[in-house]
Amino acid sequence: MEVKIIPSPLFGEVRIPPSKSAAHRALICAALAEGESRVEPYCTSKDIKATVACLRALGMKITEDEGGYTLGRGATLKGGVLDFNESGSTARFLLPIAAALGADSTATGQGRLPQRPMEVLTTLLRQHGVEVSSDSLPLTLSGKMRAGEFALPGNISSQYISGLMLAAPLMDGEVTIKPTTALESVGYIDMTIEAMKNRGVFVVETEEGWKISANQGYRSGTTHIEGDWSQAAFFMSAAAIGGDIKISGLDFASLQGDMAALDVFAAFGADITIENDILHVKKGTLRGIEVNAADIPDMVPAIAATAAFATGKTVIHSAQRLRIKESDRIKTTLAALSAIGVKTEEKEDGMVIYGGHPKGGIIDGANDHRIVMAFSVAAAYASGESRIIGAEAINKSYPEFYKDFERLGGKAK
Repeated sequence: MEVKIIPSPLFGEVRIPPSKSAAHRALICAALAEGESRVEPYCTSKDIKATVACLRALGMKITEDEGGYTLGRGATLKGGVLDFNESGSTARFLLPIAAALGADSTATGQGRLPQRPMEVLTTLLRQHGVEVSSDSLPLTLSGKMRAGEFALPGNISSQYISGLMLAAPLMDGEVTIKPTTALESVGYIDMTIEAMKNRGVFVVETEEGWKISANQGYRSGTTHIEGDWSQAAFFMSAAAIGGDIKISGLDFASLQGDMAALDVFAAFGADITIENDILHVKKGTLRGIEVNAADIPDMVPAIAATAAFATGKTVIHSAQRLRIKESDRIKTTLAALSAIGVKTEEKEDGMVIYGGHPKGGIIDGANDHRIVMAFSVAAAYASGESRIIGAEAINKSYPEFYKDFERLGGKAK
């Protein structure tokens, strides 16, 4: 899909969709619980659909309606074909769960997912009694994962740690997880711990990492999924550049790492207030800033789009994990900035952006939902019309993005 953006500032109110990160965790914990559980509201993103399909392939009972999901652990757990589509979260969470269940399975993926590294996880699975045919997708799993100690780097992806935590109650014995390097994206590990606690499984923090005691099981219940701070960042960017937007559906006590958007856009110079659980962001006098992206890599495209309109230089560093996202997100972000006439410098772990007066251009979405959304926002404030190529990538996380964009006065054709 190709979208033409005609410059037009964004004003009004928008309700942010459910958090993809929270939804993955809520659905998995509910599906593994004894008895019937409910997860609300319904989520339309491709990544969440991949998680639901894979849980069903493992024998979980899931029904869907307009309001959400009714879930329960199936009478017969099984292996099958686990198609993760393009969802790295689904892969990193459900491979350990399939192994802990002893569900012999074939795992596949689409897009760049087969090229994204998984050796950290496959090595641990082998060390704990699982036969794994490959260190990348597609692969097959056979055997049941043993409990014990799992030592792994903390700076590659917090999702490996979360996946092992989610699988721990399915193993016979105590599980300890020990990061061997400094942690990144700690907030997302905290989200996993909270999701498990809400279902009756307790993760204990230790001096070396975490411990999950044996003989714990997920309990049934109801979970309401909070709004997605990662998606809110795009509309915060739009408001900061030249709009006035009220954003609802967010939890201001959230553990999502991307709630750091409040501090980042305030540092840029946006006018930000919170009243009655509504986030109100208005245009400010933007200035370049320095951003450590170690804990907020998903926000980098929105930050970069904002930096394009800020006076002076913005430096984004500690973002090397962006190299292995849906695209090499450092290169594709820089390419999008260049397409709208913004001067940049590439660094191994980030970028330098020299703000100015972006013009219209032809922007390659690079099959990356965050590139498409961030630069649709930038195009709304550029000095001429733009085209976004491959705009269908939004379906990965936010299928309703352009509808909300247009409700706010954006012009997307």
